[in-house]
Amino acid sequence: MNASVPASAETLRSALGGLLDGLPPKQAASAVERLIANYRGRTPTDAPVLRDRSDVAAYAAYRMPATFEAVRSALDALAEAAPQWSPGSHVDVGGGTGAATWAVDATWDGPRGTTVLDWAEPALALGKELAASSGSQALRAAEWRRAVIGSGLVLPEADLVTVSYVLGELTPEARRAVVAEAARAGQAVVLIEPGTPEGYLRIREARDQLIAAGLKVAAPCPHDGTCPIEVGKDWCHFSARVSRSSLHRKVKGGSLPYEDEKFSYVAATRFPVEPVPSRITRKPQIRKGLVLLELCGPQGEGLTRATVTKRHGDLYKSARDADWGQEWPPATR
Repeated sequence: MNASVPASAETLRSALGGLLDGLPPKQAASAVERLIANYRGRTPTDAPVLRDRSDVAAYAAYRMPATFEAVRSALDALAEAAPQWSPGSHVDVGGGTGAATWAVDATWDGPRGTTVLDWAEPALALGKELAASSGSQALRAAEWRRAVIGSGLVLPEADLVTVSYVLGELTPEARRAVVAEAARAGQAVVLIEPGTPEGYLRIREARDQLIAAGLKVAAPCPHDGTCPIEVGKDWCHFSARVSRSSLHRKVKGGSLPYEDEKFSYVAATRFPVEPVPSRITRKPQIRKGLVLLELCGPQGEGLTRATVTKRHGDLYKSARDADWGQEWPPATR
């Protein structure tokens, strides 16, 4: 990845180690519960969600690994659509403690100028601290800058602008303003929200706004046309596997060492891309001798279902190994 140690889930967990030392468990759990309400998009606000060091520590320990995996999945889809492209500059809007910045570092090689903008000073301070403890030159060199995320936001121009798990915290007016500014400033824009019906609707609205601003959809959609999903009956979202921390287990209970982070996203660019022909929109259903795939296909084709059987030979083997969110049929490049 970079000249030194690239970001990864493992290096992030290492950097997060010991973050909650000295913070009473009840205080951490209380902060997490309040943060979850904001993350679910039920409490739009015009004030920072992360208020103090305890909030930030709880957020980082609980949410950073999941945000990292979701953003990295979205960035992987962008990288697949633009295999010859890599960002030389990156602006992370509402980046908090920097999960998206870590995900960018895990996705592309090379030197990169990174600016993380957030309105919560404690989040920026902790993000800078975590980045300094990483082995990544790009992360250590990132600029952490306070900014009000809303209607008056002005972004520096950049190859890549990311806005992850932020739109749900904003009023509708501020949300539209932030998306418009991201579209103006970025050659590529990646927006990620929780994989809930509400999160999907925010992404759907932002997708329309990006297209109207002249950008082309790179992922997850195979086209720039109207989303074929009927609002209220379904929603487009994907899943990323996340190792569970001790704080996850304290707050949620359960014994599994992992959980699945559900997210919705859109990646759009001002440069040529190669969207997938179709994308798998649900976990493949494996039956005896066949695999059922739910697909979003080219414009005009919409949502379809493919049944792949043993008679399809190698394609059947590919279907058994296929995962939610991947392209179909598999790339031959």
